[in-house]
Amino acid sequence: MTRIIIHGSKGRMGQALIACAARNPELRVAGEADQGDDIRSIIAGCDVLIDFSFHATTAGVTALCALHKKAIVIGTTGHTDAEKKTITGLAAQIPMVWSSNFSTGVNTLFWLTRKAAEILGPGFDLEVVELHHRMKKDAPSGTATTLAEILASVRKQQLAEVIRHGRKGIVGERTAAEIGMHALRGGDVVGDHTVMFAAPGERLELTHKAASRDTFANGALRAAQWVVNKPPGLYDMQDVLGLK
Repeated sequence: MTRIIIHGSKGRMGQALIACAARNPELRVAGEADQGDDIRSIIAGCDVLIDFSFHATTAGVTALCALHKKAIVIGTTGHTDAEKKTITGLAAQIPMVWSSNFSTGVNTLFWLTRKAAEILGPGFDLEVVELHHRMKKDAPSGTATTLAEILASVRKQQLAEVIRHGRKGIVGERTAAEIGMHALRGGDVVGDHTVMFAAPGERLELTHKAASRDTFANGALRAAQWVVNKPPGLYDMQDVLGLK
């Protein structure tokens, strides 16, 4: 049985993780904590910690896991470059799964996006559109950013140099190099993501729509079970699903 601590337990994803874990006989929730709680008193009783709290707290939580030699699954997004550097620097000490999205379907979308970009080549314009509930704090979503990173990597581009966040005014013709990014917010949408490949005379769109947070929760729990006995290193959901 895998013993887990859920950090960010009072949030939407935290509550989904608790509910889904209760339905899995191979898992036991050994502790729950939220931002501001001291997890040092409970971390010894787990095999792996799942963090869905807030990006600013993830580095500290990861350092605590490294101190106690506990695996970690990271689901927070919106990290600064400095936060990312701190977190990834700890991967030499403990195994960690860090993914912008834990859905099996979304990770299939990641795979399909790479293949489509490779097959279609440079003749197609690239646009990413994401839609989330009105309460989401960061934009664009971590999933949308991952999709754009995949597109840029296929074209051997630096994403920061080619990404275009929305358009307003007389912006001129679209360049062939740019990758468009558009973040929509409204209602209670769990998460929709579309990658559009547009060329003269044809358009291909790859879309994933999530209707329940259980999709992400079950993926994160699957990652938690998978990572416990892995050697130290930085993994993602593609590793968990065997898509690499």
